[in-house]
Amino acid sequence: MHYNTIWLSDIHLGFRDCKAEYLLDLLSNTRCDTLYLVGDIIDIWAMNRSFHWPQSHQEVLKKLIEIASGETRVIYIPGNHDYQLREIIGSILLNVEIQSRQVHTTAAGKQFLITHGDEFDHAVMCSNLLKTIGDASYYQLLRLNRAINRLRKCFGLPYWSLAYYVKNRVGNARKAIEHYEEAAAKEAAKLELDGIICGHLHQPELRAINGVLYCNDGDWVESCTALVEHQEGRLELVHWADLKQPIKCDQAANDKAFCAPYPLPGLQSRQNLLSSE
Repeated sequence: MHYNTIWLSDIHLGFRDCKAEYLLDLLSNTRCDTLYLVGDIIDIWAMNRSFHWPQSHQEVLKKLIEIASGETRVIYIPGNHDYQLREIIGSILLNVEIQSRQVHTTAAGKQFLITHGDEFDHAVMCSNLLKTIGDASYYQLLRLNRAINRLRKCFGLPYWSLAYYVKNRVGNARKAIEHYEEAAAKEAAKLELDGIICGHLHQPELRAINGVLYCNDGDWVESCTALVEHQEGRLELVHWADLKQPIKCDQAANDKAFCAPYPLPGLQSRQNLLSSE
């Protein structure tokens, strides 16, 4: 498949719950003119806590470097987990452009602000979001999630995401996410753009907010989603785990049994489609 543009964020290479095998499959079976890496590609925070770098993560990194060495323009917008790269904004590293923000114009002539999105955290600072899905709590949720799914596997039950459940069902977390989305859309409106594309929340979404198109390309820890632009400028949020099987990497084989992404409501085989026209 060939797309005009692919947006990926929150891959979290170096983090134990990264679904690198699924991403490697996407990168091996798609082509694009422009690839945006919208932050938290390498999880330096996680590696500072405990170094984790299986072969599958190395293969993804090699594939990204290979893509950048070809005809695809690759733009890397650092996030809060790889913020050290913000010190070299404006540089080109291994044919990858390092930028703080970018404005992308689709084939349909629509303009979108591209940013990781951690700058909109202020919109939820006073909510329960920090208590439920802040970075420290989120890591604990995923750790507990691994234990739960080992037990579920013993009973023949499918993968289930505790973190996704918390974000969408518990307390004011869903409301806090909506505050974040509204703050992001407001930024695009202030810049007189048609929309915004970001990541950060690990919450894939594609919807209109007050006349602005809010796009969150999701993550590769829970949802395994990418945002793509088709030749005519149409944007599509793709849940890759529903379309392909992961490429197996020997050193990741032990983790694979407990890492299969769960079906994401609204992002199954029919996918979420929204025209940018």
